[in-house]
Amino acid sequence: MNALPAHATIIKRFWLWLCNHDDAYSHLQPSELKKTDSTRLGIYIAFHLGMLGVFITGISTTAVIFAMAMYFLRMFFITGFYHRYFSHKSFRTSRLFQWLMGVAGCTAGQRGPLWWASHHRYHHLKSDSSDDPHTPTKGFMESHVLWIFKKENFNVNHKHIRDLSKYPELVMLERFHWVPFLLYGYFCYLTGELLHRHSPLLETDGTQLFIWGFFVSTVFLYHGTYTINSLAHRYGKRRFDTRDNSKNSLALALITLGEGWHNNHHRYPVSTRQGFYWWEIDLTYAALKFLSYFGIVSNLKPVPASILAEGRGVKR
Repeated sequence: MNALPAHATIIKRFWLWLCNHDDAYSHLQPSELKKTDSTRLGIYIAFHLGMLGVFITGISTTAVIFAMAMYFLRMFFITGFYHRYFSHKSFRTSRLFQWLMGVAGCTAGQRGPLWWASHHRYHHLKSDSSDDPHTPTKGFMESHVLWIFKKENFNVNHKHIRDLSKYPELVMLERFHWVPFLLYGYFCYLTGELLHRHSPLLETDGTQLFIWGFFVSTVFLYHGTYTINSLAHRYGKRRFDTRDNSKNSLALALITLGEGWHNNHHRYPVSTRQGFYWWEIDLTYAALKFLSYFGIVSNLKPVPASILAEGRGVKR
């Protein structure tokens, strides 16, 4: 069979890269896979630069509230859906809502649910070992963000998510996870334009909400999420003697809606609740509990009494 022309090869590889196909880097040598995907890193840096748009659009109370609301809403999509459902199946839901949860999670700009869950499950298998792609032992920046852009971490680890890969709608969503993210950006702009037209006293417009909701909110969301990898394995308190370095942190729990109770989570990952005790604030669990009252989600997995008793017996 004749080889494809050079331009056709480039187009094919770009398409495979764009739709997150497992063959996107199949032409590379193992040594090349250790390197950073400069295009993805460039897009990430561009988002940080995009925040400079606030000097053009200015600031308004509406824009700040909108950015904060989108931060916490999408943080819930990551913590409640990507993490507690897709990664750990800590509750049940319908197939339709499962897909909607995946779409909602994509608006956070952290790739699709299959990629996210496969890498997180691998993290639990190899926590803080040399095989853990984001262990802090490799350095703060590596664990915080740089690991994401390594070509060797591009693919979905399908062997870790066979339960999810059987759903064709999730596989398709994974291919085009950037579509809901871009639609979210349009939503920010459209909301601003509607407010500008119908509620001018709010002193905002489409461009301003686009900058604050799509760039500012998303960058803060990135770093808020990443703190669990880079900081929650370094700083905090250890209630349980787990085989990793996970720790509990109230501060991280507040900015991640409950994920900061990371030592608890590593002790019993399948629990829907990560703040094991009443004084450990876990807003993601509260939101999922609220959804359960309407039958949208069900079978929220509790923390076993034996583990709660184990934790109470620890002197702090």
